[in-house]
Amino acid sequence: MTKTLLAVLAHPDDESFGLGGTLALYSSKGYDVYYACATRGEAGTVDDEHLAGFKDTAEMRTAELMKAAQALGLKEVFFLGYRDSGMPGMEANQHPNAQINAPIDEVAGRVVKYIRDLKPDVVLTFDPIGGYKHPDHIHIHKATVLAFENADNASFHPEAGSPFKPRALYYQVFPRGMLKFATRIMPLFGRDPRKFGRNGDINLKELADVSFPVHVRLNVQSVAEAKRKASEAHASQGGMQMRRGMMGFITRFFGEREDYMQAYPLVGEAFKRKTDLFDI
Repeated sequence: MTKTLLAVLAHPDDESFGLGGTLALYSSKGYDVYYACATRGEAGTVDDEHLAGFKDTAEMRTAELMKAAQALGLKEVFFLGYRDSGMPGMEANQHPNAQINAPIDEVAGRVVKYIRDLKPDVVLTFDPIGGYKHPDHIHIHKATVLAFENADNASFHPEAGSPFKPRALYYQVFPRGMLKFATRIMPLFGRDPRKFGRNGDINLKELADVSFPVHVRLNVQSVAEAKRKASEAHASQGGMQMRRGMMGFITRFFGEREDYMQAYPLVGEAFKRKTDLFDI
């Protein structure tokens, strides 16, 4: 029986920049790998050159995602139907369909439908701070946890299908050692680690102080090329730079790896770090 993995994240590019190696790795093993994306990235900052031939940012970023999905070998991509909320303080926060304005239970109802339909062995989502504190990331984390916890509860959104319980839930986490290293080396490149990212709205120093346990460390070297192609598909979001320059150097220095915290089943004190998400 084919093993199945479902990643539930917020935007086009989340599937490539953060855990693209993981998705490509299991796809290369012949597993069914799916992505449920909460929004179409409407609030992303985009240069006009990338919008040529598209009616708007959402259409363009959706096209980038589908190209990335092909590079990663995803079986299918699904959209939950919300709008990108943007970072705190953006006008996009106020849009009535912004993801953060939807009740967690409502979003969880949409997530649980895919869990019940696809019957994944493993579900992946963001850590509790959404990787870098993006409101949509934190929101979809909470919704995914609620959906996972109630996936086998027949009274939880019964309209979403028959009860089913996946075998494991993992949070993708950033290696804190890598973040601390980045905060030290960035000034050498003339960069301020407190103003990271395309819009300078990510504080790496602050993130480096938050630590989550690493229960699974995946070696994704064998699919590094697929991850590079997927990242570069998101050209409007700086995908070319994600695998080159300073960030590319840091990735090569630490090695091609992606880390996860196991949220379910609960981990005991004698837990030994694993190298496979399906080693449950």
